[in-house]
Amino acid sequence: MEKDEGMEKEEMQENEAGAQIAETPEEEIRRLTEQLEAKSREASENNNKYLRALADLDNYRKRTEKEKAEAISFANESLIEDVLPIVDNFERALQHANGEENLESLRKGVKLTIDQMFGALQKFGLQEIKAAGERFDPAIHHAITEEETAEAEPGTVVKEFQKGYYLKGRLLRPAMVAVAKKPEVH
Repeated sequence: MEKDEGMEKEEMQENEAGAQIAETPEEEIRRLTEQLEAKSREASENNNKYLRALADLDNYRKRTEKEKAEAISFANESLIEDVLPIVDNFERALQHANGEENLESLRKGVKLTIDQMFGALQKFGLQEIKAAGERFDPAIHHAITEEETAEAEPGTVVKEFQKGYYLKGRLLRPAMVAVAKKPEVH
């Protein structure tokens, strides 16, 4: 340990002597002033870079918020474009219904229009939930009544009052159904 302290003292004395020989106090002040000015310029440049990066980040945030708002605003544009011809078909069906005695052609026209509507919605990820004849599943079926019947197993969907749908694999609306139960014996 004494050996280390001795070596340190020698190095310090050599450094002091070298510094005294190498530069005068004026030269040292000039050198230190130049270093300080260089570091000040570097700090100023770094501050400017930071402020520009902060401004760029703020501009990016504002731009993405605007793009997101526009995307939300026009998200259904292609869906609406696909549904408009279907609305046109319904209007044509109503026009023909006023002057026509044959209701069968009106039924066919409405059925075709419904098929067209469902086809358009399927393009956007809509899927019908199969209910009638299926085992009741509370995750996708909403039971609104039970019906006594010997024709179906208890717990089986026997009627569908309103269709249920998935949208891109996620439940959009459960099917409203009637579920079979065993007939009561009197």
